[in-house]
Amino acid sequence: MVRILEKIQMTVGVLFLSLFFITILIQIATRYLGISVIWTEEVANYSFIWAIFMGASVMVNRKEHFSFDYFSRKLERKKRAMLMVFIDAIVLLFALSLAVYGFQAVTTFWDYNWLAFPSFKMGYIWLSIPVMGVTMAIYSISHILKNLGLLREKVTS
Repeated sequence: MVRILEKIQMTVGVLFLSLFFITILIQIATRYLGISVIWTEEVANYSFIWAIFMGASVMVNRKEHFSFDYFSRKLERKKRAMLMVFIDAIVLLFALSLAVYGFQAVTTFWDYNWLAFPSFKMGYIWLSIPVMGVTMAIYSISHILKNLGLLREKVTS
């Protein structure tokens, strides 16, 4: 399930990053031609937000976002697993906070409208925060369970 979730998030992140890139190209071309296109800045900003938040969550799953490399390389297997459980527990608390406060932000700002597209709601942009928080929590729980399994293993020589 975690692999599927990561693949979905990477796809969403790449789509929003592509939208960001295309929008920036349109913005550059229209400025060069002297045409005023006001929607490009807003679309670029919001697509970049979604791309970054999806990527940040995936980096948590890949353990490329937050780690203590020095300690994890120096510690033996069980102690390393204990350190990883501790780190993932901290990340889990942070992720759950993001989810809770992100949902509050979504409900607070849902009815705000985009400037360039008044029919679009700002809630869709703010939704990226709880999505990131929930997926980070799922990834952290997965890591904790894996490391707890390593702690339960008997040492065989």
